[in-house]
Amino acid sequence: MSGKYDLVIVGGGISGASLLYTTAKFTDIDSIALVEKESEIAAINSDHTNNSQTLHFGDIETNYTLDKAEKVKEGAEILAGYLENHDPDREMHAKRSKMVLAVGDDEVDALESRYHDEGFGDLFPKLRAIGRDEIEELEPKVVEGRDPSLDLLALQTPDGYVVDYGATAKSLVDNATEEPNVDVFTSTEVTDVTKGYDGYTLTTTDGQFDCDATVVAAGSHSLQMAKELGYGQDKVLLPIAGSFFLADDFLNGKVYTLQMKKLPFAAVHGDADVHDPSITRFGPTAKLVPTLERGRLSTVGDFLDVFGLNVAAFLSYANILADRILLPYVLRNLVYDLPEVGRRAFLPHVQKVVPSAELDDIERATGYGGVRPQIVDTKKKSLDMGEAKIVGDDVIFNITPSPGASTSLKNAMRDTRTLMDFFDGEYEFDEDAFRADTIDNFPRADD
Repeated sequence: MSGKYDLVIVGGGISGASLLYTTAKFTDIDSIALVEKESEIAAINSDHTNNSQTLHFGDIETNYTLDKAEKVKEGAEILAGYLENHDPDREMHAKRSKMVLAVGDDEVDALESRYHDEGFGDLFPKLRAIGRDEIEELEPKVVEGRDPSLDLLALQTPDGYVVDYGATAKSLVDNATEEPNVDVFTSTEVTDVTKGYDGYTLTTTDGQFDCDATVVAAGSHSLQMAKELGYGQDKVLLPIAGSFFLADDFLNGKVYTLQMKKLPFAAVHGDADVHDPSITRFGPTAKLVPTLERGRLSTVGDFLDVFGLNVAAFLSYANILADRILLPYVLRNLVYDLPEVGRRAFLPHVQKVVPSAELDDIERATGYGGVRPQIVDTKKKSLDMGEAKIVGDDVIFNITPSPGASTSLKNAMRDTRTLMDFFDGEYEFDEDAFRADTIDNFPRADD
């Protein structure tokens, strides 16, 4: 198969699917194609077993500043609005209580300050500060067996959206392909991208595609393709593999713990699985791996392509891993993969959420967890925790839009605006209709 298109999107995860939906439904672009190397849409990181299933609003993520939370909030509300509008039977998502838990005087003081003084209570009208009794009503296991002398506080909200991002991506693609100008090609791997006089040529395992503009939303592979076209030469990847431990029916919703200071990775939390609330997942762990996809040794070579094996890359890794907080954290996470030893080492994290949990209550989840690429700036020799997007000449590379799937439709909205600039006014984006289909359906506190 091959053809000429105005726009070709590379990657059929939640990011590529969101852009396909936005451009197909709310622009008048004449011809759009999506190419995906797997045989199914959303088969890698967007699959519900390979991510935290969380829709991040910024309300209980204590590593977010107020400014970042404000930006993330809109993105989460856009996706939540899509789910409210297109998934009334809750086949792709569930709504449950969600809270961040503070234990002890220091954590309680920090959480109270965040809520009252830093503005998070004002930004999130549904967010409530609750004490031990209300925590116990919502999550009995969080209080059961806990030292009664310890002070407890939680910031709780009913907006605990638990999402099957794989099913959501398939929904977006299915809705997009209702339009006659849209083609979707699976089992079609891009092997080469070249810039021509008038657009791009994508060579794939299933033929050649020519297009005026292209957006690469291929996760870790996006930077690999960007470098082939001369972009992102000052960036490399630090791939982090997340894993989970499972327990039976401990929690009703999602319970976060406070973020460890100076650590860029998510704090350990517990939550009920999106499709089976009798299963509680604890995690994620964060293990450094030299691959771009979890469990696929074939992507080691891809990692080396992105890493570059140059002095700047090695010095950047050395500078990051020399941090006296980050290095012990990385080493601890390697231990969690070890048989038996890993469970014992991880149990205290589970017990911070569920004090009565015992070793026999948890088991390492097999077949769960994906790879999240952390961007490394080789000029600054540091992790770049912002949104990883490269915009070039009629091309966009989305590497890891922060915080991932939660802002996928907002990211698609912004990319669509950029595409309109690429096309020099030839096409139009009906953003009002996009908002009416998505964020306008998000339930407000005063509804």
